[in-house]
Amino acid sequence: MYPKDLRYSSEHEWARVEGDRVRVGITKFAADRLSDVVFVELPEVGAVVTFMQPFGVIESVKAVSDLYAPVSGNVVEVNTALRDSPEVVNSDPYGAGWIIVVEPSDPKELDKLMTVEQYLKVIGEEA
Repeated sequence: MYPKDLRYSSEHEWARVEGDRVRVGITKFAADRLSDVVFVELPEVGAVVTFMQPFGVIESVKAVSDLYAPVSGNVVEVNTALRDSPEVVNSDPYGAGWIIVVEPSDPKELDKLMTVEQYLKVIGEEA
């Protein structure tokens, strides 16, 4: 349910290293807590994001929450499919529900994120 190859933030974003880039999304835990996602505000390609600072907004039928960058850098891709189908964040949070891809300016920031085991302890679930 929670991929072991990802790093996790305390704000419930995940980060997957793909070569010299980092794909970012929100965790299944966050998607489930939000319930039905109805809107995702995406940054523009070329935007600069800063470690653990908001870069967008996700809105569900229950709440509106900021999205936090798990790594600093330049946004090189955004998942524009979410504009028409934001519910994919709920159905496939680690696949088609990804949000942005960042070219990190300081990859060592990823070391500050949690492993899956650490994240599961935070959310109170078993590995």
